[in-house]
Amino acid sequence: MPTSAATMTEQRIKMVDNQLRPFDVFQYDVLAAFLEVPRELFVPQNKRVLAYSDAEIEIADGDVFRRMIRPMHLARMVQSAELTRDSVVLDVGCLTGYSSAILSRLCGSVVALETSDAMVRRASDALDDADIDTVAVLEGPLADGYPSEGPFDAILLGGAVEEVPEKLVGQLREDGVIIAPLGTGGAGRAVSIKRDGDGHTVVPLFNCAAPPLPGFEREEAFSF
Repeated sequence: MPTSAATMTEQRIKMVDNQLRPFDVFQYDVLAAFLEVPRELFVPQNKRVLAYSDAEIEIADGDVFRRMIRPMHLARMVQSAELTRDSVVLDVGCLTGYSSAILSRLCGSVVALETSDAMVRRASDALDDADIDTVAVLEGPLADGYPSEGPFDAILLGGAVEEVPEKLVGQLREDGVIIAPLGTGGAGRAVSIKRDGDGHTVVPLFNCAAPPLPGFEREEAFSF
């Protein structure tokens, strides 16, 4: 039986109160964004009952399955980016577009990146359904970023990676930041990588066991 809009709104409020606030998400504008964006529009129809659960919802990406990052982890990552209304943000691995929708409530414009035309269309359709028109969803290898649309004030990685490529750091403005979950498997930590001249500074943020983001695997070194 379809879930009513009122029920979804109630579940959205509970998500913010029971998942985000206890996880040290306290900035008003971030909490407001999560209250405003209907997450049910960004999950498959047959999984909408899980839209506000504290779970990694599985999404088909061709023959592979990926998972949406948990709302409380996404919220802390967004809060850590310290965005302003003038910020230009690259959302790497936007999946269904939910993270991009949240970011669009907090900054000037969002460039969202996905791996295939089908994923781009899926995210674009969901954003249209949510009446969001400040996000451009583009196709390309996730680890390459999108330098032609940069430089960016912030880059958000929508899943765990083994390491962040230098070419992504190079797409930041001076003092821009990358917020990324590092480490695969059951353990990981979200970090902030801030560009400082020709170098960068890495600051650990919080424990974050996030689903893996494709295309960031380390190449195996040849050994004798």
